[in-house]
Amino acid sequence: MELMALRVLLALILSLLPAVAADPFFFVQASDPQFGMYTANKDFRQETANWEFVIANLNRLKPAFLVVTGDLTNQAGNADQIAEYQRINKKLDPAVHLYSVAGNHDVENEPTPASLAAYRKRYGADYYSFREGPVYGIVLNSSLFKAPQNVPDEAAKQEKWLAEELGKARAAGLMPVVFQHIPFFLEKADEPDQYFNLPMETRRRVLQLLKSNGVRYVFAGHYHRNAFGKDGELEMSTSGPSGMPIGPDPSGIRIAEVKGTGIEHKYFGLGNLPNVYPVPPAKP
Repeated sequence: MELMALRVLLALILSLLPAVAADPFFFVQASDPQFGMYTANKDFRQETANWEFVIANLNRLKPAFLVVTGDLTNQAGNADQIAEYQRINKKLDPAVHLYSVAGNHDVENEPTPASLAAYRKRYGADYYSFREGPVYGIVLNSSLFKAPQNVPDEAAKQEKWLAEELGKARAAGLMPVVFQHIPFFLEKADEPDQYFNLPMETRRRVLQLLKSNGVRYVFAGHYHRNAFGKDGELEMSTSGPSGMPIGPDPSGIRIAEVKGTGIEHKYFGLGNLPNVYPVPPAKP
C-alpha cells in the first residue's frame, strides 16, 4: 500500500512540472570549399579564410553534424590543398560529426579506378551511410551517376547498395536524407541535361528509386549558387559554396532543422550567420 501511495505521489509531482522541450536537432551543409579555386591553384589563402570561419562558427553554433557536399579541393591529388582542408577540419569540435562527400574535382570529371582508389585512401569511402538522431544519412558519389563509363562496375555497385540502404532506413523507421555533389536537377526534374545536373536516363531511374522509398530531401552543391526544385514530394536543394561563388549568392552554409517528419532549411551567407540557432523571433 505504501509503494502504491508513493507511485501516485510521484505521478502527481511529475504532472505538475513544466514540460521540457527537446533541444532542436539541426545540421549544417557546406559545399565546395574547393581549396585553390580562387587563384586557379596558385594558392588557397581565401579558401583557408572562408573554411576557418565556417569551422569556428560551427564550433559556436554546435549542430549535430556537418556534411561537406563535394569539391573539397580544386585539383584532385593536390597534396597541399588536401592537407589544408584536413588541417582545418581538425579544429572542428569532435561533438560535431564531419561527413565529406566526393565531388567531381575530388575524383575527376570521369572517375577511373585509380582516381577512386586515391580518394578512398585520402578521405575514406566515397559512398556510405550514417545515422544521426532521426536522420539516416545516405552519401552518394554523384560522379558515378554522371560519368560511369570508366568504372561501370563501381557505378552498378553503388546503385545496388543504395537500394539496400533505403530498405534499411525504412525498416529502422528513420528519415532518409541524401547528400551528393552534383544535383539530380536544378529546378525541374525534366530539365535538359547540362554540366550542373545528372543525365536524364540515370536521373529518372534513381529519382524513382528514391521516391518509392520515401526520400523527400536531397542536398547537393556543384552549382556554386543556390537552386531549388521538386519532383513530387522530393525536394532537390542545391547550395551555394563555402568557397568561391560564380553567381549572385555569396559564400555560405545551409542550416537545416529537423522538425517532426520534415526538414526546414535556409542558406546563410558567411557575412550573415546567426549568433545562435534556432534564430529567435524578431521582437515587434
